[in-house]
Amino acid sequence: MKVYEEHKQEANQKKELKIAFIVVSTSRFEELQSSKKTSDKTIPLVREILENKSNIYLNFTKIIPDSIDHIELTLRECLSIPTIDAIIFSGGTGLSPKDITYETVKPKLEKIIPGFGELFRYLSYKEIGSAAMLSRAIGGKIGNKALFLIPGSPNAVKLALIELILPELAHTSYIINKTE
Repeated sequence: MKVYEEHKQEANQKKELKIAFIVVSTSRFEELQSSKKTSDKTIPLVREILENKSNIYLNFTKIIPDSIDHIELTLRECLSIPTIDAIIFSGGTGLSPKDITYETVKPKLEKIIPGFGELFRYLSYKEIGSAAMLSRAIGGKIGNKALFLIPGSPNAVKLALIELILPELAHTSYIINKTE
């Protein structure tokens, strides 16, 4: 058995993995503030995707505005919850002036997973063409938690979760928390 296969086998013995999913969208946040029903489609999509997973749970969700203060506060909140294994920020990874999730979170990453962003853009390219290069999706770790920044569209969320994050989440968490 190869080393990565051993790691994956050991990783899959962990009984539960818990995810925090944060939507960064000023318009969705304002809907909530005005007591309107949110038009966010990503949180329900994540719940639907996780329905078929017997050991991965959505432990924390929040909709926040495109604001450095809100992003940093929510990141600190998620980092302080010991049961969370992965934090996913959806939105704010583009190039518009309001897209600040990347600038806010990336400097705090202790280690970066370059392959996550590379593979996400490659898979996106196969679906949407050259516009995929505009995504600043990135993965990494802070402390004992995996962290992913992904675009806010439902298609991007589905792609990132199904093709990249969920298949490797146990393995990622195992490696991050491995004592040597």
